[in-house]
Amino acid sequence: MKTLSVIRLKGQADRRLRAGHQWIYSNEVNTSETPLKQFTPGDQVVVETAQGKPLGIATINPNTLICGRLISRSTDTVLNKSTLVHRLKIALSLREMTYPAPYYRLVFGDSDGLSGLVVDRFADILVVQISTAGMERVKNEIIEALQDVIKPSAILMKNDGKMRQIEGLDSYVEEAFGTVPETVFLQENGVLFEAPVWDGQKTGWFYDHRENRKTMQGFCDGKRVLDVFSYVGGWGVQAASAGATDVTFIDASKSALDYVTGNLKLNQYEGVSSLIHGDAFDSMQSLIDDKQRFDVVVMDPPAFIARRKDIKAGEGAYHRANQLAMRLVAKGGILVSASCSMHLETARLHDLVRSNSRQLERFSQLVYRGTQAPDHPVHPAIEETEYLKALFYRIHNNMGL
Repeated sequence: MKTLSVIRLKGQADRRLRAGHQWIYSNEVNTSETPLKQFTPGDQVVVETAQGKPLGIATINPNTLICGRLISRSTDTVLNKSTLVHRLKIALSLREMTYPAPYYRLVFGDSDGLSGLVVDRFADILVVQISTAGMERVKNEIIEALQDVIKPSAILMKNDGKMRQIEGLDSYVEEAFGTVPETVFLQENGVLFEAPVWDGQKTGWFYDHRENRKTMQGFCDGKRVLDVFSYVGGWGVQAASAGATDVTFIDASKSALDYVTGNLKLNQYEGVSSLIHGDAFDSMQSLIDDKQRFDVVVMDPPAFIARRKDIKAGEGAYHRANQLAMRLVAKGGILVSASCSMHLETARLHDLVRSNSRQLERFSQLVYRGTQAPDHPVHPAIEETEYLKALFYRIHNNMGL
Protein backbone atom coordinates (compact mmCIF):
# COMPACT_ATOMS: atom_id res chain seq x y z
CA MET A 1 0.00 0.00 0.00
CA LYS A 2 1.38 3.39 -0.96
CA THR A 3 2.01 5.92 1.77
CA LEU A 4 -0.94 8.24 2.21
CA SER A 5 -0.69 12.01 2.47
CA VAL A 6 -1.66 13.74 5.71
CA ILE A 7 -4.15 16.41 6.75
CA ARG A 8 -3.54 18.03 10.12
CA LEU A 9 -6.35 19.50 12.17
CA LYS A 10 -6.33 22.74 14.10
CA GLY A 11 -6.12 22.71 17.87
CA GLN A 12 -9.21 21.18 19.55
CA ALA A 13 -10.69 20.33 16.12
CA ASP A 14 -10.37 16.64 16.91
CA ARG A 15 -12.90 16.74 19.77
CA ARG A 16 -15.92 15.87 17.63
CA LEU A 17 -14.09 13.00 15.93
CA ARG A 18 -13.01 11.64 19.31
CA ALA A 19 -16.65 11.78 20.42
CA GLY A 20 -17.59 9.47 17.56
CA HIS A 21 -18.45 11.76 14.65
CA GLN A 22 -17.00 11.00 11.22
CA TRP A 23 -17.01 14.33 9.41
CA ILE A 24 -14.26 16.92 9.07
CA TYR A 25 -15.11 20.50 8.09
CA SER A 26 -12.78 22.53 5.94
CA ASN A 27 -12.38 25.22 8.62
CA GLU A 28 -11.06 22.56 11.02
CA VAL A 29 -8.02 21.77 8.85
CA ASN A 30 -4.69 23.49 9.42
CA THR A 31 -4.29 24.58 5.82
CA SER A 32 -0.99 26.32 6.54
CA GLU A 33 0.66 22.99 7.27
CA THR A 34 -1.54 20.79 5.05
CA PRO A 35 -3.18 22.82 2.24
CA LEU A 36 -6.41 21.27 1.04
CA LYS A 37 -5.77 22.39 -2.53
CA GLN A 38 -3.02 19.78 -2.85
CA PHE A 39 -5.61 16.99 -2.85
CA THR A 40 -7.86 15.61 -5.57
CA PRO A 41 -11.50 14.88 -4.68
CA GLY A 42 -11.76 11.28 -3.51
CA ASP A 43 -8.20 10.94 -2.20
CA GLN A 44 -7.66 8.98 0.99
CA VAL A 45 -5.56 10.68 3.67
CA VAL A 46 -4.28 10.12 7.18
CA VAL A 47 -5.94 12.51 9.65
CA GLU A 48 -3.73 13.90 12.44
CA THR A 49 -4.38 16.02 15.49
CA ALA A 50 -2.71 19.41 15.85
CA GLN A 51 0.04 17.58 17.76
CA GLY A 52 0.60 15.10 14.92
CA LYS A 53 -1.15 12.11 16.50
CA PRO A 54 -2.94 9.96 13.89
CA LEU A 55 -6.74 9.69 14.23
CA GLY A 56 -7.41 7.42 11.26
CA ILE A 57 -8.00 7.53 7.53
CA ALA A 58 -10.54 9.71 5.70
CA THR A 59 -11.60 10.41 2.15
CA ILE A 60 -11.09 14.03 1.18
CA ASN A 61 -12.79 16.58 -1.04
CA PRO A 62 -11.02 19.94 -0.88
CA ASN A 63 -13.92 21.72 -2.59
CA THR A 64 -16.69 21.08 -0.06
CA LEU A 65 -17.59 22.32 3.42
CA ILE A 66 -17.52 18.74 4.71
CA CYS A 67 -14.06 18.11 3.33
CA GLY A 68 -13.28 14.82 5.07
CA ARG A 69 -15.19 11.67 5.97
CA LEU A 70 -13.54 9.22 8.33
CA ILE A 71 -13.23 5.69 6.95
CA SER A 72 -11.42 4.10 9.85
CA ARG A 73 -9.83 4.98 13.18
CA SER A 74 -6.90 2.78 12.20
CA THR A 75 -4.24 3.96 9.78
CA ASP A 76 -4.03 0.40 8.47
CA THR A 77 -7.57 0.28 7.06
CA VAL A 78 -8.14 2.00 3.72
CA LEU A 79 -11.37 2.07 1.73
CA ASN A 80 -10.97 -0.86 -0.67
CA LYS A 81 -12.91 -3.93 -1.71
CA SER A 82 -11.91 -5.89 1.39
CA THR A 83 -13.17 -3.15 3.72
CA LEU A 84 -16.35 -2.79 1.70
CA VAL A 85 -17.06 -6.53 1.81
CA HIS A 86 -16.53 -6.61 5.58
CA ARG A 87 -18.86 -3.70 6.25
CA LEU A 88 -21.48 -4.93 3.81
CA LYS A 89 -21.59 -8.25 5.66
CA ILE A 90 -22.12 -6.44 8.96
CA ALA A 91 -24.87 -4.30 7.39
CA LEU A 92 -26.51 -7.38 5.89
CA SER A 93 -26.55 -9.19 9.23
CA LEU A 94 -28.57 -6.36 10.82
CA ARG A 95 -31.16 -6.42 8.05
CA GLU A 96 -31.45 -10.19 8.05
CA MET A 97 -32.04 -10.29 11.79
CA THR A 98 -34.74 -7.63 11.39
CA TYR A 99 -36.66 -8.58 8.25
CA PRO A 100 -37.64 -12.03 6.96
CA ALA A 101 -37.77 -10.96 3.30
CA PRO A 102 -35.04 -9.22 1.24
CA TYR A 103 -36.72 -5.84 0.90
CA TYR A 104 -34.92 -3.12 2.85
CA ARG A 105 -32.23 -0.44 2.90
CA LEU A 106 -29.07 -2.48 2.92
CA VAL A 107 -26.65 0.41 3.48
CA PHE A 108 -27.46 3.70 5.21
CA GLY A 109 -24.31 5.76 4.79
CA ASP A 110 -22.54 6.90 7.96
CA SER A 111 -24.65 4.62 10.16
CA ASP A 112 -23.12 1.60 8.43
CA GLY A 113 -19.60 3.03 8.31
CA LEU A 114 -19.95 3.84 4.62
CA SER A 115 -20.39 7.61 4.40
CA GLY A 116 -21.75 8.66 1.02
CA LEU A 117 -23.22 5.27 0.09
CA VAL A 118 -26.86 4.17 0.08
CA VAL A 119 -28.06 0.79 -1.18
CA ASP A 120 -31.70 -0.31 -1.34
CA ARG A 121 -32.52 -3.96 -1.91
CA PHE A 122 -35.48 -5.24 -3.90
CA ALA A 123 -34.99 -9.01 -3.65
CA ASP A 124 -32.17 -9.76 -6.12
CA ILE A 125 -32.04 -6.23 -7.56
CA LEU A 126 -29.98 -3.49 -5.88
CA VAL A 127 -30.28 0.27 -6.37
CA VAL A 128 -27.13 2.15 -5.39
CA GLN A 129 -26.68 5.86 -4.72
CA ILE A 130 -23.23 7.40 -4.33
CA SER A 131 -23.10 10.97 -3.05
CA THR A 132 -19.43 11.63 -2.26
CA ALA A 133 -16.21 11.81 -4.26
CA GLY A 134 -14.60 9.25 -1.96
CA MET A 135 -17.23 6.63 -2.72
CA GLU A 136 -17.27 7.50 -6.41
CA ARG A 137 -13.52 6.78 -6.53
CA VAL A 138 -14.18 3.17 -5.41
CA LYS A 139 -17.36 2.66 -7.45
CA ASN A 140 -16.03 -0.46 -9.17
CA GLU A 141 -14.99 -1.95 -5.84
CA ILE A 142 -18.49 -1.25 -4.47
CA ILE A 143 -20.07 -3.11 -7.36
CA GLU A 144 -17.70 -6.06 -6.94
CA ALA A 145 -18.25 -6.17 -3.17
CA LEU A 146 -22.04 -6.16 -3.60
CA GLN A 147 -21.76 -8.99 -6.10
CA ASP A 148 -19.67 -11.00 -3.64
CA VAL A 149 -21.88 -10.40 -0.59
CA ILE A 150 -25.41 -10.27 -2.06
CA LYS A 151 -25.00 -12.02 -5.44
CA PRO A 152 -27.69 -9.88 -7.08
CA SER A 153 -29.08 -10.43 -10.56
CA ALA A 154 -28.68 -6.74 -11.38
CA ILE A 155 -27.41 -3.42 -9.96
CA LEU A 156 -28.69 0.04 -10.88
CA MET A 157 -26.52 3.09 -10.16
CA LYS A 158 -29.07 5.85 -9.38
CA ASN A 159 -26.52 8.62 -9.14
CA ASP A 160 -28.64 11.70 -9.72
CA GLY A 161 -28.96 13.14 -6.19
CA LYS A 162 -28.41 16.81 -5.30
CA MET A 163 -25.38 16.02 -3.14
CA ARG A 164 -23.40 14.94 -6.20
CA GLN A 165 -23.47 18.46 -7.61
CA ILE A 166 -22.08 19.80 -4.33
CA GLU A 167 -19.31 17.20 -4.51
CA GLY A 168 -18.52 18.10 -8.11
CA LEU A 169 -19.74 14.76 -9.47
CA ASP A 170 -21.58 14.03 -12.69
CA SER A 171 -25.21 12.96 -12.59
CA TYR A 172 -26.10 9.65 -14.22
CA VAL A 173 -28.41 6.64 -13.96
CA GLU A 174 -27.10 3.42 -15.45
CA GLU A 175 -26.93 -0.33 -15.04
CA ALA A 176 -23.71 -1.44 -13.45
CA PHE A 177 -24.46 -5.11 -13.83
CA GLY A 178 -27.27 -7.22 -15.29
CA THR A 179 -30.59 -5.88 -16.57
CA VAL A 180 -32.75 -3.71 -14.30
CA PRO A 181 -36.42 -3.41 -15.31
CA GLU A 182 -38.18 -0.05 -15.32
CA THR A 183 -40.05 -1.08 -12.18
CA VAL A 184 -39.33 -3.58 -9.42
CA PHE A 185 -41.57 -5.45 -7.00
CA LEU A 186 -41.29 -5.24 -3.25
CA GLN A 187 -43.21 -6.27 -0.16
CA GLU A 188 -43.76 -4.15 2.93
CA ASN A 189 -45.92 -5.08 5.93
CA GLY A 190 -47.51 -7.84 3.89
CA VAL A 191 -48.50 -5.46 1.06
CA LEU A 192 -47.19 -5.73 -2.50
CA PHE A 193 -45.86 -2.77 -4.48
CA GLU A 194 -44.30 -1.94 -7.80
CA ALA A 195 -41.76 0.91 -7.60
CA PRO A 196 -40.19 2.96 -10.43
CA VAL A 197 -36.48 2.63 -9.76
CA TRP A 198 -35.28 4.29 -12.97
CA ASP A 199 -37.49 7.39 -12.98
CA GLY A 200 -38.91 7.54 -9.46
CA GLN A 201 -37.88 9.63 -6.47
CA LYS A 202 -34.55 8.74 -4.84
CA THR A 203 -34.12 4.95 -5.23
CA GLY A 204 -37.76 4.55 -6.26
CA TRP A 205 -39.11 3.66 -2.81
CA PHE A 206 -38.97 4.93 0.79
CA TYR A 207 -38.40 2.08 3.22
CA ASP A 208 -37.85 4.45 6.16
CA HIS A 209 -41.55 4.80 7.14
CA ARG A 210 -42.13 1.02 7.21
CA GLU A 211 -42.88 0.76 10.94
CA ASN A 212 -44.99 3.93 10.94
CA ARG A 213 -47.09 2.62 8.09
CA LYS A 214 -47.58 -0.61 10.02
CA THR A 215 -48.86 1.38 12.99
CA MET A 216 -51.16 3.38 10.72
CA GLN A 217 -52.75 0.18 9.41
CA GLY A 218 -54.22 -0.45 12.87
CA PHE A 219 -56.40 2.67 12.54
CA CYS A 220 -57.76 1.99 9.04
CA ASP A 221 -60.22 -0.91 9.11
CA GLY A 222 -63.57 0.28 7.80
CA LYS A 223 -62.33 3.87 7.59
CA ARG A 224 -62.04 6.65 5.06
CA VAL A 225 -58.39 7.60 4.45
CA LEU A 226 -56.60 10.52 2.78
CA ASP A 227 -52.97 10.11 1.64
CA VAL A 228 -51.40 13.53 0.89
CA PHE A 229 -48.14 13.65 -1.11
CA SER A 230 -48.90 10.00 -1.85
CA TYR A 231 -46.15 9.27 -4.41
CA VAL A 232 -46.84 5.63 -5.47
CA GLY A 233 -49.15 4.94 -2.53
CA GLY A 234 -46.86 3.75 0.26
CA TRP A 235 -49.29 4.87 2.97
CA GLY A 236 -52.64 4.76 1.19
CA VAL A 237 -52.27 1.35 -0.42
CA GLN A 238 -51.28 -0.11 2.95
CA ALA A 239 -54.36 1.55 4.46
CA ALA A 240 -56.47 -0.05 1.73
CA SER A 241 -54.94 -3.46 2.43
CA ALA A 242 -55.70 -2.96 6.15
CA GLY A 243 -59.41 -2.64 5.46
CA ALA A 244 -60.00 1.01 4.58
CA THR A 245 -63.22 1.28 2.60
CA ASP A 246 -62.38 4.56 0.85
CA VAL A 247 -58.91 5.93 0.08
CA THR A 248 -58.06 9.23 -1.61
CA PHE A 249 -54.58 9.97 -2.96
CA ILE A 250 -53.12 13.41 -3.73
CA ASP A 251 -49.91 13.90 -5.70
CA ALA A 252 -48.47 16.38 -8.18
CA SER A 253 -47.08 13.57 -10.36
CA LYS A 254 -49.45 11.89 -12.81
CA SER A 255 -47.04 8.99 -13.30
CA ALA A 256 -46.88 8.42 -9.53
CA LEU A 257 -50.67 8.23 -9.38
CA ASP A 258 -50.61 5.72 -12.24
CA TYR A 259 -48.48 3.54 -9.99
CA VAL A 260 -51.02 4.00 -7.19
CA THR A 261 -53.68 2.52 -9.49
CA GLY A 262 -51.41 -0.40 -10.33
CA ASN A 263 -50.51 -1.03 -6.70
CA LEU A 264 -54.18 -1.05 -5.64
CA LYS A 265 -54.86 -3.63 -8.36
CA LEU A 266 -51.80 -5.61 -7.30
CA ASN A 267 -53.38 -6.01 -3.85
CA GLN A 268 -56.87 -6.66 -5.27
CA TYR A 269 -58.42 -3.68 -3.52
CA GLU A 270 -62.19 -3.63 -3.97
CA GLY A 271 -63.03 -0.47 -2.04
CA VAL A 272 -63.46 3.08 -3.29
CA SER A 273 -60.36 4.94 -4.45
CA SER A 274 -59.94 8.49 -5.72
CA LEU A 275 -56.87 10.02 -7.36
CA ILE A 276 -56.32 13.78 -7.24
CA HIS A 277 -53.59 15.06 -9.55
CA GLY A 278 -52.47 18.49 -8.47
CA ASP A 279 -50.80 20.73 -5.90
CA ALA A 280 -51.31 19.28 -2.42
CA PHE A 281 -52.18 22.60 -0.78
CA ASP A 282 -54.71 23.56 -3.43
CA SER A 283 -56.19 20.06 -3.48
CA MET A 284 -56.66 19.97 0.29
CA GLN A 285 -58.34 23.38 0.19
CA SER A 286 -60.72 22.09 -2.48
CA LEU A 287 -61.61 19.09 -0.31
CA ILE A 288 -62.26 21.43 2.61
CA ASP A 289 -64.50 23.61 0.44
CA ASP A 290 -66.41 20.45 -0.56
CA LYS A 291 -66.85 19.66 3.15
CA GLN A 292 -64.96 16.36 2.82
CA ARG A 293 -63.77 14.65 6.01
CA PHE A 294 -61.59 11.59 6.55
CA ASP A 295 -61.09 9.22 9.47
CA VAL A 296 -57.33 9.06 8.83
CA VAL A 297 -55.29 11.80 7.14
CA VAL A 298 -51.64 11.13 6.34
CA MET A 299 -49.46 14.21 5.81
CA ASP A 300 -46.04 13.00 4.61
CA PRO A 301 -44.54 15.82 2.54
CA PRO A 302 -41.11 16.07 0.93
CA ALA A 303 -38.41 17.82 2.94
CA PHE A 304 -39.56 21.43 3.21
CA ILE A 305 -36.29 22.23 5.02
CA ALA A 306 -33.30 21.08 2.99
CA ARG A 307 -30.78 23.43 4.63
CA ARG A 308 -30.57 25.45 7.82
CA LYS A 309 -31.27 28.66 5.97
CA ASP A 310 -34.62 27.17 4.88
CA ILE A 311 -35.89 26.64 8.44
CA LYS A 312 -38.18 29.67 8.70
CA ALA A 313 -39.84 29.19 5.30
CA GLY A 314 -39.95 25.42 5.77
CA GLU A 315 -41.65 25.63 9.15
CA GLY A 316 -44.24 27.89 7.55
CA ALA A 317 -44.91 25.22 4.93
CA TYR A 318 -45.23 22.49 7.57
CA HIS A 319 -47.59 24.69 9.58
CA ARG A 320 -49.84 25.38 6.61
CA ALA A 321 -49.82 21.76 5.39
CA ASN A 322 -50.76 20.40 8.81
CA GLN A 323 -53.43 23.03 9.33
CA LEU A 324 -55.14 22.05 6.08
CA ALA A 325 -54.77 18.37 6.96
CA MET A 326 -56.24 18.88 10.43
CA ARG A 327 -59.29 20.60 8.94
CA LEU A 328 -59.91 17.45 6.91
CA VAL A 329 -59.86 15.07 9.90
CA ALA A 330 -63.29 13.83 10.94
CA LYS A 331 -64.32 14.09 14.60
CA GLY A 332 -62.30 11.56 16.58
CA GLY A 333 -60.10 10.79 13.56
CA ILE A 334 -56.35 10.37 13.23
CA LEU A 335 -53.83 12.82 11.79
CA VAL A 336 -50.43 11.39 10.86
CA SER A 337 -47.96 14.27 10.67
CA ALA A 338 -44.63 13.16 9.20
CA SER A 339 -41.40 14.89 8.27
CA CYS A 340 -38.14 13.78 6.66
CA SER A 341 -36.43 17.13 7.30
CA MET A 342 -33.45 16.60 9.58
CA HIS A 343 -33.52 20.31 10.46
CA LEU A 344 -37.07 20.05 11.84
CA GLU A 345 -36.84 18.60 15.34
CA THR A 346 -39.61 16.32 16.58
CA ALA A 347 -40.47 18.76 19.36
CA ARG A 348 -40.82 21.57 16.83
CA LEU A 349 -43.14 19.54 14.60
CA HIS A 350 -45.22 18.74 17.69
CA ASP A 351 -45.31 22.45 18.51
CA LEU A 352 -46.55 23.29 15.01
CA VAL A 353 -49.39 20.77 15.34
CA ARG A 354 -50.21 22.12 18.81
CA SER A 355 -50.40 25.62 17.36
CA ASN A 356 -52.78 24.40 14.66
CA SER A 357 -54.96 22.74 17.30
CA ARG A 358 -55.38 26.02 19.17
CA GLN A 359 -55.99 28.08 16.05
CA LEU A 360 -58.63 25.66 14.79
CA GLU A 361 -60.07 25.06 18.26
CA ARG A 362 -59.37 21.35 18.10
CA PHE A 363 -58.47 19.03 20.97
CA SER A 364 -55.50 16.90 19.86
CA GLN A 365 -53.93 13.93 21.63
CA LEU A 366 -50.53 12.55 20.67
CA VAL A 367 -51.06 8.79 20.56
CA TYR A 368 -47.92 7.53 18.83
CA ARG A 369 -44.44 8.87 18.17
CA GLY A 370 -42.62 7.09 15.34
CA THR A 371 -39.19 7.30 13.77
CA GLN A 372 -37.22 5.61 11.02
CA ALA A 373 -37.18 1.84 10.55
CA PRO A 374 -34.28 -0.34 11.80
CA ASP A 375 -32.77 -0.55 8.33
CA HIS A 376 -32.08 3.19 8.75
CA PRO A 377 -30.08 2.91 11.99
CA VAL A 378 -29.06 6.05 13.86
CA HIS A 379 -25.38 6.70 14.50
CA PRO A 380 -25.28 7.87 18.16
CA ALA A 381 -22.68 10.57 17.45
CA ILE A 382 -24.13 11.84 14.15
CA GLU A 383 -27.42 13.59 14.75
CA GLU A 384 -27.88 14.02 10.99
CA THR A 385 -28.63 10.30 10.72
CA GLU A 386 -31.77 10.72 12.88
CA TYR A 387 -34.04 12.59 10.53
CA LEU A 388 -37.45 10.91 10.28
CA LYS A 389 -40.45 11.50 12.50
CA ALA A 390 -44.12 10.53 12.39
CA LEU A 391 -46.52 11.87 15.00
CA PHE A 392 -50.01 10.35 15.27
CA TYR A 393 -52.74 12.55 16.79
CA ARG A 394 -56.35 11.89 17.61
CA ILE A 395 -58.33 15.00 16.73
CA HIS A 396 -61.56 16.11 18.43
CA ASN A 397 -63.61 19.26 18.47
CA ASN A 398 -62.44 21.67 21.15
CA MET A 399 -64.39 19.96 23.98
CA GLY A 400 -64.18 23.26 25.84
CA LEU A 401 -60.45 22.73 26.51
